[in-house]
Amino acid sequence: MLDYLARYTHRVAISNERILSSEHDQVQIRVRDKRLGHRRTVTLPVSEFIGRFMHHVLPAGFKRIRHYGLLASAHKRARLAVARAALAMPEPQTAAIEAAHAFLARVTGHDPSRCPHCANGHWRTVAVLPPAPRCRDGPP
Repeated sequence: MLDYLARYTHRVAISNERILSSEHDQVQIRVRDKRLGHRRTVTLPVSEFIGRFMHHVLPAGFKRIRHYGLLASAHKRARLAVARAALAMPEPQTAAIEAAHAFLARVTGHDPSRCPHCANGHWRTVAVLPPAPRCRDGPP
């Protein structure tokens, strides 16, 4: 099922394998001809190639992946339970939730709240700064 869904949720506008060459202000790509049912090669001017590519770029505020059907958040738990029952799959084990502080201590073998320089003092949060606002006209 994930293989099927991934084709629709994680696709890019054009993969690197489909771009065959880029020379002399021309881009050669491999396309699928739906009418003939096979692949063919198309040569486009760079400006037209970029224009076609930009049609696939989402405007600000739009999400690329949306969850519908089985994975819709409103019905996810119930529908996954029905799917597990239909496939005779066991219930998933609850994930062990570990605090970030405990995880870092376990993985690194060091207390992350200790000062890395003197190992005597303790780090403490004084303030959490919000992210800087993004300019709508400039780069992200």
